[in-house]
Amino acid sequence: MTAVNPLLPQKVTLQEIVAETPEIKTLRLASEKGIPFDFIPGQCAMISLPPVGEALFSITSSPGCREYLEFSIKKVGAVTRALHELEPGQQLGLRGPYGNGFPLEALRGKDLLFIGGGIGLAPLRSLINYCLERRGDFGGIDILYGARTPEDLIRREEIMERWPAAPDTRVYLTVDAPYPGWEGHVAFVPAYLSELAFSPENRIAITCGPPAMIKFVLKALEELNFAPEQVITTLEMRMKCGVGKCGRCNIGSLYVCRDGPVFTLAQLRQLPPEY
Repeated sequence: MTAVNPLLPQKVTLQEIVAETPEIKTLRLASEKGIPFDFIPGQCAMISLPPVGEALFSITSSPGCREYLEFSIKKVGAVTRALHELEPGQQLGLRGPYGNGFPLEALRGKDLLFIGGGIGLAPLRSLINYCLERRGDFGGIDILYGARTPEDLIRREEIMERWPAAPDTRVYLTVDAPYPGWEGHVAFVPAYLSELAFSPENRIAITCGPPAMIKFVLKALEELNFAPEQVITTLEMRMKCGVGKCGRCNIGSLYVCRDGPVFTLAQLRQLPPEY
């Protein structure tokens, strides 16, 4: 694919919008040629909706999908509310990709442990599907995913049917509190992680979710003897311009949008405790 200017919005069309939960919808966007740029799992893109504004979101589809890009978006502000109200056929602007993605070469041959909470499954989903499309390149895959209630779980067909059916792949689901009709596990994600007690041997843990969840997940992984180099997370906080110019997302000398959003725990420990 021809290199594109990541600062220049490209015209894309909303092909489909899927209501995941009352607060989360997944948008499927494509240009006339399919996906408008190449990317790796973990990278982000800026969606523009004139005259409302623009915002930076994780790309949730796999790079293996060449027909469209997907973005799972939670309704939290003016831009996201407007995006939730769109109908298929709407034209938008899209620029990117931004940031560093997951270290794919470092993951090859390793057992992988994905730990997600709520909308935090979105950036993990891109990497999970990438790994499942190249199943022979990776070891065992364990996916721990939780939400407040069963109604808040996203990508239900994948987490309940397709992913568990993949070779040497296990999915563990949990909700925060008892819920009518839910017969699965009930616990906060960090507590369930401690209960499952995964071995750190030859394993990389990748986590994304609310900041409070990540804080206690990192603590649980440390108690399970995961080394800082074996833990990867994403920091999608305060990102605005995407290129490290506005200064909004800086942590010490780094910028989340430019130097992240993917970091190892070893890298985070070298930064001021702002995250």
